[in-house]
Amino acid sequence: MSETNEWDLVVIGGGTAGLVASRTAASFGAKTVLIEDNRLGGDCLWTGCVPSKSLIAAADAATTARSSARLGVSASDVVVDFARVMEHVQAAMHEIAPVDSAESLVRDNIQVVLGRARFTGTETVDVNGRELRFRQALIATGATPALPALLGIDAVDLLTSETFWDLRTLPERLVVLGGGAIGCEIAQAMARLGSAVTLVHRGPRILPKEDERVSAIIQAALLADGVDVRTTSTVTEVSSPDRRSGTFTLSDGSTVAFDRVLAALGRRSNTAGLDLQRVGVRLDSRGNVRVNSRLRTSNPRIWAAGDVTGLAQFTHTAGVNASVAATNAILGLTRSFDSAAIPRVTFTHPEVGAVGLQTQDATTRGHRIVTRDHQHVDRAVTEAQTDGYTQLVVDKRGRVLGGTVVGPRAGETLGEISLAVKNRLTTSDIAGTTHAYPTYNDGLWNVAVTDVRHRLGSGLVLAATRTLRRLRSARLR
Repeated sequence: MSETNEWDLVVIGGGTAGLVASRTAASFGAKTVLIEDNRLGGDCLWTGCVPSKSLIAAADAATTARSSARLGVSASDVVVDFARVMEHVQAAMHEIAPVDSAESLVRDNIQVVLGRARFTGTETVDVNGRELRFRQALIATGATPALPALLGIDAVDLLTSETFWDLRTLPERLVVLGGGAIGCEIAQAMARLGSAVTLVHRGPRILPKEDERVSAIIQAALLADGVDVRTTSTVTEVSSPDRRSGTFTLSDGSTVAFDRVLAALGRRSNTAGLDLQRVGVRLDSRGNVRVNSRLRTSNPRIWAAGDVTGLAQFTHTAGVNASVAATNAILGLTRSFDSAAIPRVTFTHPEVGAVGLQTQDATTRGHRIVTRDHQHVDRAVTEAQTDGYTQLVVDKRGRVLGGTVVGPRAGETLGEISLAVKNRLTTSDIAGTTHAYPTYNDGLWNVAVTDVRHRLGSGLVLAATRTLRRLRSARLR
């Protein structure tokens, strides 16, 4: 470790938020140290985005091979070697890992210390028995999976998004607790790879943060892939004689047998052991570090970013907010994070992408909802993937306030909608931009054209166009 014992910025946590904050601060010439008590790269690299999307890629390949007959191509004897699937998952993680390594950080003039940090004063932090002084600090310790509070659940060797990737044998019967994004993604992928999957969800519909139509489409897709979806259900009794296999009794009296159980019930912020009370950093009622719009905590020398704040828990949000926090800390700026244009993607098949205002928001605020079903998107027709749709929420002036896309590669189309929401673009801006054909983006272009035509056909715009048409006709006589 460098002989320096006073740092412009101490960053605690080496996941996405910590890495981005460190690199941002160092790029401004700040003396920066990053402290991590486990592995650099965080949840995204080791337990989240990278492994889950690698698993989903394998599941998609298996399903495409099995279902290609609809396109006139028959594939027989599709064999899933689950151990090799998980080798692929591990290989993807290790290929990306060098980008987040200590060596790469050192090249960016960032000191890396492995160990557990705790605040010992308003300007000091202890790591491995050594006290470091800081002018400012940034907390980026992330979050861990929440576990179910069920009587008898301790008798089950639960899998979480952290331990799931240690599997090498395909569970014959997998129960997934939780119907959010992670639960739906893993349930569908594992069913496609050959597990008999039951998804148990407390609420009346899966993906409760999305529009009702989204939930219905994705539930139908899960059912088509063989997932037994149990909504409005909770586990009331647990029997597991060998800690792995066993039986759940559900609230409706039915039973579900399992060989492994995955808990996908949300995440809780990692703040234990930091001694935040000592330095006056307040937590909210759910245990998240409270920050203002500039990512500053109740201690003016300490900032926070990423999942530990309880803000939208996405890798891209963690990175953007960490950049904002580090810039404010080092340069003294007053930048705020933008909560209006945060995109989210659920990587089921079909994918779900959403940003900004949604259907319920539009209904209560008097905005227009414009939709294009993918039965009328030519690329979707050519690929026989027509069960999705593209939708925009627009105001009376045609400004894009939000949108939803359901279909293959929905997350790619979502980028254009996010840009429109962020920059207050109108459907005229989108309609007036040439889009490549045939693509799934054609759905977005058609939605924009539909809204433009609606505005041209009403009010002052209609009166103006009629006047121009009459004047033009008169000149041509």
